[in-house]
Amino acid sequence: MVYAVVRAGGRQEKVEVGTVVVLDRIAAREDGTIQLAPVLLVDGDTITHDAKDLAKVTVTAEVLGNERGKKIVIQKFKNKTGYKKRQGHRSELTRVKITGIGGSTAGKKK
Repeated sequence: MVYAVVRAGGRQEKVEVGTVVVLDRIAAREDGTIQLAPVLLVDGDTITHDAKDLAKVTVTAEVLGNERGKKIVIQKFKNKTGYKKRQGHRSELTRVKITGIGGSTAGKKK
């Protein structure tokens, strides 16, 4: 089983080929694919975490679509002063499907 831990949007996600992940908004190329930076690669018994070896590994994903997250309501209130403030926020998100995990270290025994 091959899986990778990728860095995306300030978080890390564990992904395999075929996994659908929701990330912070990412601008894709014209063909709708993106490259994600791997932090860790597990290929059977081999675990790769060295930055020099991970530079050769590519994790590719296909953009399925852009969406918006759940609405967050921010309310501030101070008692007896008449101060109240209401604000909302919705995160910009991208849904991607992992299409490939590969490189020169994937599948190689150390």
